[in-house]
Amino acid sequence: MCKSSKNQNSGRPAVIDLFCGVGGLTLGAARAGFEVLAAVDNDLRTEKTFRANFPNYRYISADIGELRGCDLRDRAGMNGKIVDGVIGGPPCQGFSRIGRRGPDDARNSLFDHFFRVVAELHPRFYLLENVVGVVDSQFRDIRQSAFARLEGYHNLKPLCLKASDFGVATSRQRIFFVGYRPADVDAIKEADFEPPTNVEQVVVEKALRGLVRKISPDWQSEEQGWRKLTCRPVGPFWNKVFGGVPCGVGDSWAIRQLAVSNRVSGCVGTRHTAAVTKRFSKLAEGAVDGPSRAVRLHRKGFCPTLRAGTGPERGSFQALRPIHPTEPRVITPREAARLQGFPDWFVFDHTKWHSFRQIGNSVSPILAEAVLRIMAERLREQGAD
Repeated sequence: MCKSSKNQNSGRPAVIDLFCGVGGLTLGAARAGFEVLAAVDNDLRTEKTFRANFPNYRYISADIGELRGCDLRDRAGMNGKIVDGVIGGPPCQGFSRIGRRGPDDARNSLFDHFFRVVAELHPRFYLLENVVGVVDSQFRDIRQSAFARLEGYHNLKPLCLKASDFGVATSRQRIFFVGYRPADVDAIKEADFEPPTNVEQVVVEKALRGLVRKISPDWQSEEQGWRKLTCRPVGPFWNKVFGGVPCGVGDSWAIRQLAVSNRVSGCVGTRHTAAVTKRFSKLAEGAVDGPSRAVRLHRKGFCPTLRAGTGPERGSFQALRPIHPTEPRVITPREAARLQGFPDWFVFDHTKWHSFRQIGNSVSPILAEAVLRIMAERLREQGAD
């Protein structure tokens, strides 16, 4: 029997996830064979979702800008255990090329705080994910200041990885910063993270298979959003969608509904006006709707980067949602989750606004697992020469 990662030594390499959100990196780490000692964030709405999906994991609600490594060790209940890796995705909005990119955006300082925690915990490796814009020249000083905190690490050049190259139905690109202590990790180079040549390509049409297409705009409640799958395909991608549940992970109700009744959550509708519905129905696949600027997904293509929108502290703006490739409506949260590579048993907030925020802010678990498997494979056994 496997052990819970909470308060027990599982014998697996251990990581701490900073800025965990709903747990895209957390799930990827668990699937890659890591024990997640603790996940840290300070969004109460997202915390509820994280706890639903990771009921046996230790969640620490804290402002990472004020959290010190020694306090994190205590709150994680480490009891002297070695931290093999620190992973995380600091807020990216201040670096995004579609944002204001203000030099005084307070969120950008959290990039530095990630590396401060790494320096204080001194793990065997670190992995940080962020938007492509973080490597632009205007943020050079932020990057240099952050890396100056580290001693004894071999830092790889920034890795630009596209989720669709790793079997996800989105063309979302992200930058990964990876570093490791050469004494504890076998040599890793940038080429090790190139996409495998045997990856099964997953386009929009494939990712959405089995989900009900005719979504009533009257399906507004959480219960109404639970709908039965029309089929359960088989193959590598579907193993991730329907299975791949690590020990201590998963909402028991959602897992049971999927296993016993073929039901999934998040199939809630959006009420469009008759004019909008008519306009969407005439829009070609891959085209952009003029008034809304929403793109209609192409069945044979990839979904563009799903945007998160903003929280209540920044105006509560809802994310722009892609239009379904064959139906005159925007996609549902469950469809967004499929496109981002989340499993069907993973649950999100019961509201469309917050669920899209949670999905849009997340790393694809499939991409996260692929990257973290490389780190897991290169870790040396403690005491090995």
